[in-house]
Amino acid sequence: MMRRMMLSAALALGGAPCAAQEALPPYTVVGDAIPQSLTGKPGDPVNGRAIVVRRENTCLLCHSGPFPDQRFQGDLSPSLKGTGSRWSEGELRLRMVDASRLNPATIMPSFYRIDGLNRVAQNFRGKPVLTAQQIEDVVAYLMTLKD
Repeated sequence: MMRRMMLSAALALGGAPCAAQEALPPYTVVGDAIPQSLTGKPGDPVNGRAIVVRRENTCLLCHSGPFPDQRFQGDLSPSLKGTGSRWSEGELRLRMVDASRLNPATIMPSFYRIDGLNRVAQNFRGKPVLTAQQIEDVVAYLMTLKD
């Protein structure tokens, strides 16, 4: 009965029931950081750069950075240049996972959060924008941006 009610609620919201709607693995926020990797292993900075510059992930809609090969970089948010010098790995991880924990009025999307969100595009309902591994890859790349 409960499962049927949850299925009906999901369908009424326009979502389709799928495994992606399950809760994300837990993580611990310490101060203004998530000190531990979401995956238990380091990210791949090469893949992280590819994620950052890929237009579907929206990073460059708001941010600019050391990407001379990328046209039309944003200016709504801080430049990503020197990110690895300004924040620790854990601080970057929290900003990627859920920047609203640091600033409730932020315009930065929560890339690894599925609960308590409003006006979520149908194709992202019940699943994070980025996987845990993609978050780790982006963090690994951002840590290379020291200047």
